[in-house]
Amino acid sequence: MKNPLRDALLLIALFASGMWLVDARGDERPRTMSNYLVYIGTYTGPKSQGIYVYRFAAATGKLTPLGLAAESTNPAFLAIHPNHRHLYAVNEIAKYDGQKSGSVSAFSINHQTGKLTLLNVVASGDPGPCHLVVDQTGKFLLVANYGVGSVAAFPILADGRLGKATAFLPHTGHSVDPKRQEAPHAHSIYVSPDNRFVVSADLGTDQVYVYRFDATQGTLTPNQPPSAAVPPGTGPRHFTFHPSAKFAYVIEEMGSSLTAFSYDAARGVLAPLETISTVPKDYKGYNDCAELYIHPSGKFLYGSNRGHDSITVFAIDPVKGTPTPIQYVLTGGKTPRSFGIDPTGSYLIAANQDSNTLVVFHIDAKTGRLTPTGKKEDVHAPICVMFEPVE
Repeated sequence: MKNPLRDALLLIALFASGMWLVDARGDERPRTMSNYLVYIGTYTGPKSQGIYVYRFAAATGKLTPLGLAAESTNPAFLAIHPNHRHLYAVNEIAKYDGQKSGSVSAFSINHQTGKLTLLNVVASGDPGPCHLVVDQTGKFLLVANYGVGSVAAFPILADGRLGKATAFLPHTGHSVDPKRQEAPHAHSIYVSPDNRFVVSADLGTDQVYVYRFDATQGTLTPNQPPSAAVPPGTGPRHFTFHPSAKFAYVIEEMGSSLTAFSYDAARGVLAPLETISTVPKDYKGYNDCAELYIHPSGKFLYGSNRGHDSITVFAIDPVKGTPTPIQYVLTGGKTPRSFGIDPTGSYLIAANQDSNTLVVFHIDAKTGRLTPTGKKEDVHAPICVMFEPVE
């Protein structure tokens, strides 16, 4: 029997992620959104000058190129401030201002044109910065340096510029591969949902480091225990928390694998649950994993394979938190270095670095499966995909 009052209440109930509604049947669906800017970080050269921008229609999945947003050298990965007024990019270089260091650039965003205006540039502290994130309060930017393996924190000033580092911590050690794991290589950095911890996956040491984060002072202190190990030689790369904050996941570049963890949010402790392959059992060719994202609903996980050139879709057990592969989808290009999922959870945009393309896929809200939309755009050496709402 229908209950109009109950149905009305269900229709306006927000799902935990804040981007999802619950309908009258109790099923999650994406909240209606309008248009987005999509910023693309690239490796620069004769055919790329920096960060490019597109307009994205969430209703249709259409990408419209708006051109070069800002000139910048190797702005590989991007992060947007919670106030939506500023964007930050790592400059993946080995030398900056006479130092053996990469750099980090701060920009202001023009939402009408998509253009970015440079505010300032600071040294990242070590060569090859490769990943960054803004903390939940918007007061600090956290950076991972791949070159010799370190993490750093920078204060974000009132006008969006970056100040002098408030924390700099080098990783130590190595792992079993003498060529690729001869030293630490911090490959990513993330902030916990409650903003109390910072996590960094290090390819060189086969460790996922956890730091206690002081969001007032911008300091980082090794947690106890200070890290969680993955299988030797797998090389952890990118990481994500589950929206419930009960689980977390890391994709392993060298092992073509994915490790699921239980997560104790009170203590910031990761405990491995299982490690599974990201490629089909019958695939015998070369492969390196790269990007990892969780669906806003928390039901599905997506990881990219470079070599197999695909996105693997995993269904997540809602009780155990363990992932099960349900689909392997070719990205329609070569070397999907990264991808992005729009905030409504309706589309995935794959960035194929070596075929210089962005390819759009539709996401089935019930099954998580991907379907090519036929929409594709050309951009040289795309590395990162970042969505910014404009309406």
